[in-house]
Amino acid sequence: MTIDNIHGPAKAALDSLAKGQVAFLQSLPKAELHAHLNGSIPISTLEELAREYIASSGSKFSSGDMLETIENFKAGVKLEKIADFFSLFPVIYTLTSNPDALRRATRAVLNRFLDGDEPQCTYLELRTGPRKTDKMSREEYIRAVLDEVERYDEDRAGLIITLDRPTGPDNWKEILDIALKLKREGRRVLGVDLAGDPLKADVEDFRAFFAQAKEASLGVTLHIAETPDNSSEETLKLLSYQPDRLGHATFLDEKAIKIVTEENTPIEICLSSNLLCKTATDLETHHIRQYLRCDHPVAICTDDTLPFRTNLLAEYALLLAAPPLGLGLSEDEVRKVAEMSMNSRLKVLLKQ
Repeated sequence: MTIDNIHGPAKAALDSLAKGQVAFLQSLPKAELHAHLNGSIPISTLEELAREYIASSGSKFSSGDMLETIENFKAGVKLEKIADFFSLFPVIYTLTSNPDALRRATRAVLNRFLDGDEPQCTYLELRTGPRKTDKMSREEYIRAVLDEVERYDEDRAGLIITLDRPTGPDNWKEILDIALKLKREGRRVLGVDLAGDPLKADVEDFRAFFAQAKEASLGVTLHIAETPDNSSEETLKLLSYQPDRLGHATFLDEKAIKIVTEENTPIEICLSSNLLCKTATDLETHHIRQYLRCDHPVAICTDDTLPFRTNLLAEYALLLAAPPLGLGLSEDEVRKVAEMSMNSRLKVLLKQ
């Protein structure tokens, strides 16, 4: 494994497994349903883009800043709270601010998940929020990403477009309009996502946007209850939008859990992300256990492979490894979780 792949809790879990157990995990058909494009760019690709950017840039300050940030990613990001996570990305946004660089980054992410002798997953739903720069519009951003996603068959990859909580209704409207336009064109836009700083924005402002998305047969997945500071009222309001899947759902209270289980809404679980962002203290008390106990659908995902230095195989190792390194599930239980992920694809949920 290279530095592009695994370190930390996921590496410890994977290293503890026998070769036969690793081979079993590799053989499982599984879907990655919660992978953010900008947080999943391989470090080697970022280094290439940074070298080219520095060679063409006259700003020594920005170049130094850029190299320091990349070295920090390689050394291992330290997060004290989830809010620290959002300061990691300005350099990545700078390096992917034109269509060519964005296509290269997207191609590298797709390749890392889907290609090679030991692909991480059978199917990938990549998600990203379009950014407007002086070199591309938001629509050009999404078209560039889709060009790469659509190099793969529809049973291998699709795109989810993110509405970023802090950016405001005008931005959300523009992004949803782009999603609807591309959907009408037959492009592989599967759904929309609510993401970004979980303590920003009044989620009531999103109601009409998600209703419009559902009317157009787009899936809806929501980052929800990511922190203890997200109120029960906000969570219940988001659940009233009837999402097709939930991201993280770390701090659902009993009332919300009852709704989610009755609706059988799949939950995207990102174990390393939770541990490293300190939204979960350990695997023993992780919220995945309550859903496994009641046979509720979950999908094991990576979230952001770059800062969390993980991959999907290693996230599954956290299921199979013996405690305290992992959850200690049996192979049959892990196989069932992998099947849940395949059954939680938006293309499947929207046909039900």
